[in-house]
Amino acid sequence: MENGLRVLVHEDHSTPMAVVNIMYDAGARDENPQQTGFAHLFEHLMFGGSINIPDYDEPLQRAGGENNAYTTNDLTNYYCQLPAENIETAFWLESDRMLSLAFSEKSLAVQRKVVCEEFKEHYINKPYGDVWHKMRELAYTTHPYRWMTIGKELSHVENARIEDVKDFFFKHYRPVNAILVVAGHVKTDEIRKLAEKWFGDIPPGTRYERNLPAEPVQTAPRFAETYADVPLDALIRTWHMPGRLDKGYYPADLITEILGGGGSSRLFQSLVKEKKLFSNLDCYHFGTIDPGLVAIDGKLVKGVSMEEAAQALDEEIVKIRQSGVTETELQKVKNKTESIIAFEDMSVMSRAGSLALYELLGDAQLMNTELEKYQLVTTADILESSNIIFDENNSNTLYYHAK
Repeated sequence: MENGLRVLVHEDHSTPMAVVNIMYDAGARDENPQQTGFAHLFEHLMFGGSINIPDYDEPLQRAGGENNAYTTNDLTNYYCQLPAENIETAFWLESDRMLSLAFSEKSLAVQRKVVCEEFKEHYINKPYGDVWHKMRELAYTTHPYRWMTIGKELSHVENARIEDVKDFFFKHYRPVNAILVVAGHVKTDEIRKLAEKWFGDIPPGTRYERNLPAEPVQTAPRFAETYADVPLDALIRTWHMPGRLDKGYYPADLITEILGGGGSSRLFQSLVKEKKLFSNLDCYHFGTIDPGLVAIDGKLVKGVSMEEAAQALDEEIVKIRQSGVTETELQKVKNKTESIIAFEDMSVMSRAGSLALYELLGDAQLMNTELEKYQLVTTADILESSNIIFDENNSNTLYYHAK
């Protein structure tokens, strides 16, 4: 549109419902290091009433709709689903939120308290709640992925002032930094008219030019240990991996499935089932747009030493670096990935979110070539990626001891 808002329409007349999804190109990585947790705070503030609508949820529920939102280090996403004949209600609500929030000291105080309680409940008082605060600080020295979406410190949200909040809103939550996806029982021409009617007059704002410091290549292994009041020792290891748009992302993703994707995975079979060193063990990554982390974390069986568990884990890492994987093993995780993609595509809400994400990555059409990129990965690619990622100098290890 003229004000920079990108609008995508996905018609699916097999459902009576419609989904309105707005993705903002703003996440925790875009925060001031002295004012972290703001993107997540906004997720709460956006439901606290906008300039012409004091209560967001009530009119949507009257129209038969439901809504939610989430914030990551890379983006913020708001979505609602409602019967298609009531879709204009969603346009009215979302456009007013984009026009301007109802900034008030009262609303900020309420949401600040909610977020602070969430921080305390999930990250301070919860067993193992600070694991990723500690690991991110260890793994990143420069890039803003070194803090979590909830924020680096509780005080940053506690001290958030109304002026800071307004500045953050008008910097990031503008049409020029947003993608609107409408999916379901809708017609493109009608959506075009509704988009012009409800969003066309909103000032575009200034396009946010991201200029984040790149994380330097890690040249030596890093290690930290901590003691906490938890029931079991935990071992957490991470390695840097390519970002979402890098060719190396796909083999890295498949490697995490081979090592830790459920009960038949290598790590579970060897270290949980056979050697009984861990009570549970996972391997995954964070799917971040900028270069991210492959992570392995597990709770140790009582009586097993950290050193014994770490050595056994190292042996499994050496195996994949030296011998790679078989064609059968690779095909199995490709099949699993294909079924995950297929199941996700069955839901119109999931499709709307995916279209917004791929448009944010550069082109919504990427959604149609994603599976092909996984299918092209070879056993040689897995071997090469394993050797790059699991280089000892690229590793970060956290021993999380039970007191």
